[in-house]
Amino acid sequence: MEKGKANDSTESVTATLRNLQLDNNNGNSKSTRNSIGFTAQSQFLTSNKGKAPPSLLSLCLGVVGSNLEDIIDDLAEIALSFPTDIKMVLLAIARRRKILNDEIVIALADNSLEILDISGSDVSDSGLCHVVDICQNLRAVDISQCRRLTPIGVSQLLQHCRSLAILRWGGCPRSDSTARRCLSLLKPDLNDVEGESWEELDAVDLTHGVQSLRWLVWQKIDKDSQETLTIECPRIVVNPKPSLLGFRGTEIPQEALVQFALDDPIVKDIDPKTWAVSGFNTSRTTLLPVATPNELSVAEKFRLAFLDRDTRLAPKRAKNARQHQRRAEREWVMMDARAKALALASKATRDL
Repeated sequence: MEKGKANDSTESVTATLRNLQLDNNNGNSKSTRNSIGFTAQSQFLTSNKGKAPPSLLSLCLGVVGSNLEDIIDDLAEIALSFPTDIKMVLLAIARRRKILNDEIVIALADNSLEILDISGSDVSDSGLCHVVDICQNLRAVDISQCRRLTPIGVSQLLQHCRSLAILRWGGCPRSDSTARRCLSLLKPDLNDVEGESWEELDAVDLTHGVQSLRWLVWQKIDKDSQETLTIECPRIVVNPKPSLLGFRGTEIPQEALVQFALDDPIVKDIDPKTWAVSGFNTSRTTLLPVATPNELSVAEKFRLAFLDRDTRLAPKRAKNARQHQRRAEREWVMMDARAKALALASKATRDL
């Protein structure tokens, strides 16, 4: 009987210890789970520290921008009730999605627009002229790499936008060619100016087009155009570089710096996935044949390359021509007796 009682007590103690061990294991597992959850939560808070959550408006604009191709046909009617800032965001998204053309830019044009970035788009002279008729308060415009623009559209831009202070153009062979042909629009016209002092000339329209232009961004500017602008348009600063002191005491606006896109601040709150959606067609013209009207032909590429090379080698050819002329004159003096006598006589005269 005593042995049976001892065995029962031993078994009860063993069961009690087992229960205690299980309870401890359960407690450890719970604490482990809690510590893991706390670590994940702290990592999430650390990774999102300092980042404000996107606003509901930004999320909605991201959704609209991701499906912008589906509403292009009705965009003119839809955009009638949009405020100016929303139109600017949609313009920036359309440009980044490579679908910005005359139809979209005309539908989103607003008379309160001050910044217009259509760089690298399919906007033509027709679309730009329509926009500048409405948006005459533009102060910064980017038309770089717009292959469909000609001097006709650029001249309308300069003539209608009297507050234009920043202009970005060039960037590709065709845009560079258009920019060179439009240099005369930036030069002051001093032929028929009447006035007795420079103060009186401040109120005179000295240029053919815009007279408020101060900053010009032209990434691939050639040497001759640079010299022309420096000599004949001293008020225009070409490709300003960032500096703590600015340029001659004037602060350089961010829109005039080469490394910044003109519409970057407009879409800073929009998710970049809006214009990087997988599976969408990056351009409406990619399904067209290779030889599209917007693409330069092989002959045009060779012509522009020849012009660029000829422009670069012109100073060297002039120097070689002067050297050949001097060499020919020296040889003529040494070979011809009369010329040699004249040279010696002039030297003797100088010595006397």
